[in-house]
Amino acid sequence: MGFLRKLLALILALAMAGVGVLFALQNAEPVPLDVLFMILPPRSLALWVLGALALGGFLGLLLSSFAVLRLRARLMSARRQITNTQSEVERLRVKGLATRE
Repeated sequence: MGFLRKLLALILALAMAGVGVLFALQNAEPVPLDVLFMILPPRSLALWVLGALALGGFLGLLLSSFAVLRLRARLMSARRQITNTQSEVERLRVKGLATRE
C-alpha cells in the first residue's frame, strides 16, 4: 500500500510539473508588475503567476503552522491536566475517599 501511495504521489508531482512547464511556455511574454510603491521590471507572465502561487503556498503553510503549534500547546496542557487529575484520583483512592465509577 505504501508503494502505491508513493507511486501515485510521484505521478501527481510529475503531472503538476508538466502543467507548470506548459503554462510557462504558453505565457512567455514579458510583463511589468505594478505594486503599490514601485514598478518591477518586465518578466515572464508565467514567472509572476507561479511566483505568486509559491508565495501564497508558503504563507499559507507558515500561518497554518502557527495554528498547529498553538493547538499542540493546548493539547500538551490538557494532557498534563489529565495526568495531574488522574494522580489526584489515585491518591484519594488510596486514602479511601474516592469511589470507582
